[in-house]
Amino acid sequence: MDTERDGHRPAFNEAFKRKGLGHVEWGVDEYGVLLETGGGKERMAAYFDAHPGAAPWSSVKDPADRKALVADLHKLKTAIFSEAVEAGALPLRPGVARLVAEARAAGVPVAVCSTSAEAAVSTIVRVLLGADVAREMRVFAGDVVPRKKPDPAIYLLAARELGVDPARCVVVEDSEIGLAAARAAGMRCVVTRSAYTQGEAFEGADAVFDCIGEAGEERFSLDDLTTPGSFWLNPPLPRDAAGDWAPGSEPVRAGGVGGVDPL
Repeated sequence: MDTERDGHRPAFNEAFKRKGLGHVEWGVDEYGVLLETGGGKERMAAYFDAHPGAAPWSSVKDPADRKALVADLHKLKTAIFSEAVEAGALPLRPGVARLVAEARAAGVPVAVCSTSAEAAVSTIVRVLLGADVAREMRVFAGDVVPRKKPDPAIYLLAARELGVDPARCVVVEDSEIGLAAARAAGMRCVVTRSAYTQGEAFEGADAVFDCIGEAGEERFSLDDLTTPGSFWLNPPLPRDAAGDWAPGSEPVRAGGVGGVDPL
């Protein structure tokens, strides 16, 4: 889902209002900058740290109390967000259900790896993809790992739990933070830009699209993520010691090429 602008942001603002912090209201552009910090609790803490003279930090000084306050705010935000999902206020992005269905039909394991709270992510899967998918598709989210994206920990955990070599995984991401996490995990990464990431460069992505796309308008399908596919090359293209593309082997945007091992 393209959750950030019209899902998480309003939920944060409503949580602030309910907790007597109505002076804190994150606008669309401001929230786009705040998204540079991965994780909702971390995002709030970074914002409050930048405004120490205003509530709540002006009156809450103890680090443990601050941590508890942020956790309480985030729990409320998650409940508000989940209510919006349950009400059908936020749709799936084009092609998500199609690609998940293709993977399930082919026996390819699929998981969700998110910095959002596990309860919110599980609600999205259950409500918008259905109970059958929710029973099969693993969700790795929230504080399941000690460090959030751009750290690769959540992707490495998913690969380990699913019993899949990271080199045989393909990640679909929508932010540079997520791309960095996927690359650091040694995984291939296809980017579908979100409302907030239209202007990001996504250097190092294997391919970049506007969305996955519904049937008849698909940008890619499951078969494209295997070798040979429509935009992978085999053998993998060379990268240097830092993981960057070697000169002359950069992927092509929106239908680009990159290296990938078979799924």
